Order: sequence, then structure tokens, then C-alpha cells
Amino acid sequence: MSSSTETRRIVATLVPEEHRMEILPRYFGRHMILGENAVYTAMESLCDAYCHGSWDYVELSNGTFYMAPRGDGPLNISCGGNGYAGEMSRDAAGIVATLFALNAMAWSTEDETFTDLYHRLLAFVPSHAEAREIFAAID
Repeated sequence: MSSSTETRRIVATLVPEEHRMEILPRYFGRHMILGENAVYTAMESLCDAYCHGSWDYVELSNGTFYMAPRGDGPLNISCGGNGYAGEMSRDAAGIVATLFALNAMAWSTEDETFTDLYHRLLAFVPSHAEAREIFAAID
């Protein structure tokens, strides 16, 4: 395959503690409080066992990010809108919640930035170990 037709691999990098305060303003801008709350609200609707707590921020090399709840063990996720129910890692669940939140932000703010962030995060999903579960949850 020639380098001109190669697909660049999207790299995920956990944001270090000392840079966490930069992430929400960078991606959500003036909507950072609404955006953060949209992710929490999405997780509350997806997971009955979710009871708040700390989240990791993960930046992607294609110019977007996602949030993932910290903790041990997988989460049971269910999406009433599409009938999905299954277990996935906290990382995968965070991607699902962030995708739902970015979609909600795109509609509520009519800001194309959130549509772009959504599509960039969606482009990362096929390379994730739990891509099948993530796609099933957001379908």
C-alpha cells in the first residue's frame, strides 16, 4: 500500500493530571460546563450503576477527545432508544457517553464544532478493541 493511500492510525493519549484543566475549554469552549454535564447525563441514562466520580480525559491524535469514568471493572450499558444492552469497559462506555453528549451538544447549540468532534471520535471507534459493542450501543 502506498503512503498516499494509507490510513493514519488515530492515537489515544491519556491526559496527565497536570493538563486536565485545559481539556474542557479546548474542546467545549464557552459551552464547557454544558458539555461536561452532557457527558455525565449521558452516562446516567446509559448505566444504572453509575454513581458519579472521577473521569479520565483521553485526547486523540485526530483533534478530538473523550471522557471515561475511572474505576475498576466493566459497566452494564443499556440504550433504551435502540434496545442495546451489554457489558463494556469503562473506556468504551466513556466513548459511548461522549458520543451521545457531543450529538446532544451539536443539536442544542447548533455549533458545528460539536458535529466535527463527534465525527472525529467516531472515526476512532473502528480501531478500539470494543468497536463492535460501541457501534451497537450508538446505533
